[in-house]
Amino acid sequence: MRALHTETRTIRSAFSGEFPFPAFRRPTIVGIDLDALAHNYREVVRHADGRKILAVVKAQAYGHGARSISEALVALGADMLGVALVEEGIDLRQAGITAPILVMGVFFPEQADAIIDHDLTPVIFSRSIADALTAAVQKRGTHVSAHVKIDTGMGRIGLLPDEAPDFITGLTREGSITVSGLMTHLADADLRDKTFTSEQLRRFHAVIRELEKRGIVVPMLHTANSSALMDYLPSLFTMVRPGLMLYGYNPLEGRVRKADIQPVLSLITKIAYLKRVPPGVPISYGRTFVTKRESLIATLPIGYADGYSRKLSNTGEALVRGVRVPLVGRVCMDMCMADVTGVPGVQEGDEVILIGRQGNEHITADDIADKIGTIPYEVLCGISDRVPRIYL
Repeated sequence: MRALHTETRTIRSAFSGEFPFPAFRRPTIVGIDLDALAHNYREVVRHADGRKILAVVKAQAYGHGARSISEALVALGADMLGVALVEEGIDLRQAGITAPILVMGVFFPEQADAIIDHDLTPVIFSRSIADALTAAVQKRGTHVSAHVKIDTGMGRIGLLPDEAPDFITGLTREGSITVSGLMTHLADADLRDKTFTSEQLRRFHAVIRELEKRGIVVPMLHTANSSALMDYLPSLFTMVRPGLMLYGYNPLEGRVRKADIQPVLSLITKIAYLKRVPPGVPISYGRTFVTKRESLIATLPIGYADGYSRKLSNTGEALVRGVRVPLVGRVCMDMCMADVTGVPGVQEGDEVILIGRQGNEHITADDIADKIGTIPYEVLCGISDRVPRIYL
């Protein structure tokens, strides 16, 4: 079998300067600015004011790449990492990450052995989960540390506040599971009106007080996501759980500026092909765009299979030579087109920014989310794994 060709080329980017890139790959990349990540982490530390920090790295660190981002966050001082799935936790362990990892989402009784084998900290939210963990622990003659989730109003997973004290008391008496943390999830801490958030915290405090009456003190208490960390001081207990703000985006309603954060991710490609066409030429599937003038159309090697939404057809924008240009026609699976008629000196091979900064212009995941009726979380998480992440 022939060896894989390993020649590299240099990609020059306004985001990153120059960096080597395998010559056999198309020049469509996600650039990750680790300096921006460090800046945002320092802003988290400032808001946390001495509390422990659980850095949320679920969903491939919101599309940024969980392994490398986790390594960087642990090096910056994160006390714990938060994932949604057992599989995500195992992946980080296989990458050599030894920091505490909290599995915050749904897991199933048959995954109890994997939780213990990979030294993950589970979040318990039901009797069946607790029973499965207890059985797995007793089989090994060991114990496991866990956090318990209280459903104070999210309506998702978690014990109801009135059942939680007896449940936790029972776990404590059994002794196989150490309840080291207590948490809840705030449903709308991003809103200006914090009335319901306040009610959720009241319910959470009631559970804590009842446990303390029974002589049970849980050391790690956490409710604050990025929104609450930035905008609701009463939600800060002994640990905070920043997610989106680590990656440079503001989840608050109206994007009220409460923290100095910088986007970490750029989505970059290059012009693959230029074609000058007369008026009246349809572009892409369905002929949803037809040129009204002689136009210069650029084909870009990125499409919805890369996570660049088809909803951006005829509405998306790109930056070329510092000029904002419209995407025209439908976004295809692997390609999309931009009208670069007004870009002086444009050439094949020119850098194209779909998320990020070029010259005095910038496009954010917020901008894209606004165009397609979603949130920046989905835009970032949606960038597919076939787009390589480059860390700088």
